[in-house]
Amino acid sequence: MDSITRTFVQAYAGFARVASRAQSPLLLFVRLYWGFQFMQAGWGKLHNLTHVAAYFSSLGIPAPGPTALFVACVEFFGGGLLMLGLASRLAGVLLTGNMLVAYVTAERPALLDVFSDPGTFYQALPFTFLLAAVLVLIFGPGWFALDTLIARHYMPHTAEQEHPQQPAHLDAAD
Repeated sequence: MDSITRTFVQAYAGFARVASRAQSPLLLFVRLYWGFQFMQAGWGKLHNLTHVAAYFSSLGIPAPGPTALFVACVEFFGGGLLMLGLASRLAGVLLTGNMLVAYVTAERPALLDVFSDPGTFYQALPFTFLLAAVLVLIFGPGWFALDTLIARHYMPHTAEQEHPQQPAHLDAAD
C-alpha cells in the first residue's frame, strides 16, 4: 500500500472511531425522548380508554376494549423501559409491532404509498415512533443503559462483544 493510500485509510479509520463515539449518546437521546413520547401516548390512552376503544372499533380492530388497554400498556410501560434502557430490545420489538399495526389500521394509505409517495409515509404520525423503536431494536440501548450495566456485571464477555472498544480491523497499521 502506498503512503497516500495508507494516510487516507488511517485518516478514515480515525474519523470512523470519532463518529462511532456519537452512537451511544444518540441512542440515549432517542431512548429518552421517544421513550417519554411513548409514555405520554400510553398515559393518555390509559386515561381515555373508552374513547380509544371507540376509535379502535371504528377502525375495525377486534376486541377494541381489551386491545385499547393492551396498546396503552405497551406504549406506557414500553416507553418507560426505553427510557431506562431496560429490556430495550424487547420493548423495541413490542413498540415496533405496535407502530406497524398503527400503520396497517389507522394509516393504511400512507403505508401503501411508502414507495410511490414516501412523503406520505414518513409524515404519518407513527413514523418517528416506529423509527425510534426500530433503532433501539437493531442497535440496542447503547452504553448509557441499565441493559448495558447489567450485561457488564453479569455477563462481562457478552457486554464486550456487543460494545467493543474498537473494531479489530481498525487496529491494523498496514
